[in-house]
Amino acid sequence: MSTPLSRVPRLTLVVSALTLAAHAAHAQPTPPTGGMRLDAAVADSFARAARARPRPTVNVIKMTDGSTPVIDGRLDEALWQQGTPVSEFVQRELNEGVPASERTDVRFASDGKYLYIGARMYDRQPSLIIPGEKIRDVTLANSDYVAFIFDTYHDHQNGFVFATTPAGVEYDGQVIREGEGGGTNVPGQNRMQAGAMGGFNVNWDASWAVATTVDSLGWSAEFRIPYSTLRYQSANGEQSWGLNVSRMIRRKNEELYWSFIPRQFNLYRLSLAGNLAELTLPVRRIQTVTPYVLTSNQARWDKGLKSSTSPSEFGGEIKYGVTPALTLDLTVNTDFAQVEVDDQRVNLTRFPIFFPEKRPFFLENAGVFSAGTPQAVDLFFTRRIGISETGTPQPILGGGRLSGRVGSTTIGLLQMVTDAPEAGTSGQSYSVARAIRELGARSRLGVMAVQRLSTEDAGNVNRTFALDGRWGLGQKWTTDVWAAKTSTPGRTGDDMAYSARAAFATNVFNANARVAQIGEDFNPEVGFMSRPAGYRTFDATAMYLVRKPEWSWFRQWNPHVSYRGFYDIDDGFRQTGYWHIDVTEIEFANSSRFGPEWNISQEGLTQPFEISPGVVLPAGQYEWGTLGFDYTTDPSENVTATGRFDFGNFWTGTRNGGSGTLTVRRGATFSGSLTVDHNDVRLPQGNFKRTLQAVRLNYFFTPRIFVQTLTQYNNQQRIWSANVRFGWLNTAGTGLFVVLNDGRDATGFFNWVRPQQRSVFVKFTRQFGTTG
Repeated sequence: MSTPLSRVPRLTLVVSALTLAAHAAHAQPTPPTGGMRLDAAVADSFARAARARPRPTVNVIKMTDGSTPVIDGRLDEALWQQGTPVSEFVQRELNEGVPASERTDVRFASDGKYLYIGARMYDRQPSLIIPGEKIRDVTLANSDYVAFIFDTYHDHQNGFVFATTPAGVEYDGQVIREGEGGGTNVPGQNRMQAGAMGGFNVNWDASWAVATTVDSLGWSAEFRIPYSTLRYQSANGEQSWGLNVSRMIRRKNEELYWSFIPRQFNLYRLSLAGNLAELTLPVRRIQTVTPYVLTSNQARWDKGLKSSTSPSEFGGEIKYGVTPALTLDLTVNTDFAQVEVDDQRVNLTRFPIFFPEKRPFFLENAGVFSAGTPQAVDLFFTRRIGISETGTPQPILGGGRLSGRVGSTTIGLLQMVTDAPEAGTSGQSYSVARAIRELGARSRLGVMAVQRLSTEDAGNVNRTFALDGRWGLGQKWTTDVWAAKTSTPGRTGDDMAYSARAAFATNVFNANARVAQIGEDFNPEVGFMSRPAGYRTFDATAMYLVRKPEWSWFRQWNPHVSYRGFYDIDDGFRQTGYWHIDVTEIEFANSSRFGPEWNISQEGLTQPFEISPGVVLPAGQYEWGTLGFDYTTDPSENVTATGRFDFGNFWTGTRNGGSGTLTVRRGATFSGSLTVDHNDVRLPQGNFKRTLQAVRLNYFFTPRIFVQTLTQYNNQQRIWSANVRFGWLNTAGTGLFVVLNDGRDATGFFNWVRPQQRSVFVKFTRQFGTTG
């Protein structure tokens, strides 16, 4: 058993620190013992040294003999012994700046068509490697992984992420604005639902290959990424890209970086990335055709009468690289039958719930079209295209998108046309134009115009015009602003809106503040608004981070407080106020956490609010306090739990309850979870309960063959639903899909009253053409 470092004499600590620092200056650092924690002064010296390191550079190995590596994860080709590997990794967590406890070697090679990566993750205890689930875009932090980010335009803001786990999954995504979405958190929304709020798009799926192996030395991975999958400036001699490499040793919760990233940032911080040099890139551009064939049987019940349809459909997409940096996408008879269903949620507020976009066509380069404040005032929200307010799909006849880079300007043009969803309605045309100019130093300026136009009535139109910008001041300060105007026939009042936000972040303190005003006639019909227009809002957050490097079980204590308020523009009437006070939240070294909190809610009603059928709250001002408690166990364990509970007053009475999820995993092949959200509300106006139950079962035969099920019951809508998806993937999310949906009126999870709808879809899609 190793001796805790806090018990070692100070002289030994100094000698150890000098030894580690000396090794850090050479190719192979001598790692500290895994799990070791440091004296605070020694830990601080490592962090200062890491921040002073110059940004590293690695050269690509040029393959000239015509041979290419077999993508099997074994790294047995002579190629992977050439050149100097990326190997000097330091910790972001748990001990900032300390050399890695396990060695990592990564090499990059190119044959002019593909970028190859060979990564060897040494591990002295390979039996303890955590492989994670075998599903694309799995949550990386729950397992060991290796990840790469490429800043292909070298603008220090935008990039592409590729990663894998020992299970051999494909994980990819697009980063804009260094992953800083600048959105707003929603009360009751968990961290996973909030996501990056506009800064990172994990749902983007590219065409590439990866394979992994686990052996006595640890684990290894081989990647083959077609250059055409990426977007970069037109080739003109050799180029350099921004690059960073990250590795997670999950059982130690040790997060490592090649180009050091302070703990207040993450992999997306491209302004702190290193360089991938001597890239000779092809002028060959992507040209693919992705057709699909779909057959289905759909049944609906209306007043007990059943109607059935069995349509067959054809359609697809064409992708054409106008330049290596600019891509045209065309789609005909667009279909999304294979997309997973939304998670249902309990809503105890007066306002709509945000559900993220999941449809593949709208996800590529989605960040280009992001403007406004995500999840609060999205100026353009693709779920308005082809999905009704109730979530019912509407026919999309087709459309196109031109997106990418022209010089230092990012452009996006989108045109989509939908059919009339039912009798008495008209089809719609949706047009979006977007341009963003990169200004350097984490700064940019953008403009956007959005239009919805009825295909049958030119007077039925809505338009939005916007200007936005972001400025980075050093690494600590970020500011962003936007202003927008809408045009809607019949609305002549204030149709302007604006927002300004400033954020400050260091490794011990972060804070942000925002002010926004939304005019009463501001109406972005192809956007998302979390509440009706006509308000002024202020919000601010401050968080302090306390570390104790000498405590092996402890990561940090993060006391924080936030406030969010909404007021009528004219008379200052308070619509909503919300104080979140949490001075006890603790995160442990294994990523588990817990924290009691106190929340103060303030609501103003100008008219009665029916919170539940027959339960009506009168107009007036209300204020109440609630004791909350949230927790998360170690997410890498085979059995994990997460949730939050709230106890206390609620409007004129009380609310007790909360939500929790229990997850069980068996290796990399099976996972299942049970989620229960239950609220017992007791008011003088009436009592009611809100309950949501959801069961997920997933089996992964391989990283590309899976069965997933999601069964949900929500007593607010009195609906029971089931979704079963079988997928046999090929590349870039294409392949064979079999999807079963069943919906029923119900009074409980097992108490079904009558059927609503049932459908079975069988869809096959295949990608043809040039991808390299």
